[in-house]
Amino acid sequence: MRRNQTRLLAGPVSALFAATLLALPLVATSASAQEQKTREQLIRVTGTGEASVAPDMAIIDLTVSRNAETAEKALADNNTAMNQVLAALKTAGIADKDLQTSNFSIYPQYQQNEPKDGRVDPPKIIGYEVQNGVTVKIRDLKALGGIIDQSVKLGVNQGGQISFTNDNPSATRTEARKKAVADAMEKARTLAEAAGVKVGKVVDISEGGDGFMPPSPAPRMAMMKAEADSVAVAAGENTYSISVTMTLAIDQK
Repeated sequence: MRRNQTRLLAGPVSALFAATLLALPLVATSASAQEQKTREQLIRVTGTGEASVAPDMAIIDLTVSRNAETAEKALADNNTAMNQVLAALKTAGIADKDLQTSNFSIYPQYQQNEPKDGRVDPPKIIGYEVQNGVTVKIRDLKALGGIIDQSVKLGVNQGGQISFTNDNPSATRTEARKKAVADAMEKARTLAEAAGVKVGKVVDISEGGDGFMPPSPAPRMAMMKAEADSVAVAAGENTYSISVTMTLAIDQK
């Protein structure tokens, strides 16, 4: 009798369990369809914006190199020349914070004799070379040509690389950022119009690359040459680039 009761009780439970198992795939399928529907209701675009501005600061690398038979003599000659260069830079109005030693090195100079009777002698040290470099920030671009000219006269014999930048480009980057957002919005509207839908609210927005492009040459060489009356330089323009990625909802109304 007890066995029959067990079977009677087990029957409804098994049926209920089986119905639950059958319902689970339907629930999962429904959730997956809803997730797919949500993804289809979004538009994701990337916009870019650029803004240019004239540089207000130049960064140059100047190097003094001296050779002598001894390291001591090469170092002394180098120090004398570099101290003159630094003094001239400070006299020209360059602040201490805008002067930074960028390289200092001592190299032995070797002489390799020709082989004799099949024997190769080891190279012999015949002198030393001392190099001392300084990176200079020049905030008055009108003085750039004169500073380079004076530095060369005082003993700078290597370097001279010049890069133009901006002390505070935040306003220019803000302009580029606004253009990037406007570009992304325009792309989203174009896509929505082509698809026969309307753009809704912004769901997500993130900033991507923040780029800086070297100066584009501008016709300023003659002007800088006339003002400085020395080394001719062209400042050009600095271009800052911003990219943004935006996700927008599709308006279902």
